[in-house]
Amino acid sequence: MGLCMAASAHAQGHIVITPKLDWSTAEKLAAEAVRSCAGQGYSVTATVVDTTGHQQAVIKGDSVPLQSLSVSYRKAYTAYSYGLAFNLNTTSELIAAKAGGPPNGALNTIPEVLFVPGGVTLRRVSDNAVLGGIGVSGAPGGDKDEACAQAAVTKFRADFR
Repeated sequence: MGLCMAASAHAQGHIVITPKLDWSTAEKLAAEAVRSCAGQGYSVTATVVDTTGHQQAVIKGDSVPLQSLSVSYRKAYTAYSYGLAFNLNTTSELIAAKAGGPPNGALNTIPEVLFVPGGVTLRRVSDNAVLGGIGVSGAPGGDKDEACAQAAVTKFRADFR
């Protein structure tokens, strides 16, 4: 994964500069994903991770289940880290491509990794460099979570510059 990350980062002398979204765009993404699901009657948590894999923005709906906080983070982390490694754009694509490893689900035992629909890789408009990931959890089904995450990405994609 280090080699893939180097492709999206550039160096100035001995300093590596890695692009990421600013906090206000990350906040807008998370809020829009929660808003999109709320409009369908689902209370969810949306988490945006940056290029370090850490939480950059988290928005929780008013009545989300407790586990949605960690699940949304893990979906965002997986969309970011494995989207970077396999050049795919959603956790659903990762699952369909069998990027989740052996059938026994062993990669799901790696801390923070979760191969469940609901995560979307964030990419810069100009060169498709990975900027992080967004994960949503709490709707009745990962496909619905992912649709809300994708709606937010689609709305703000032009800002990924």
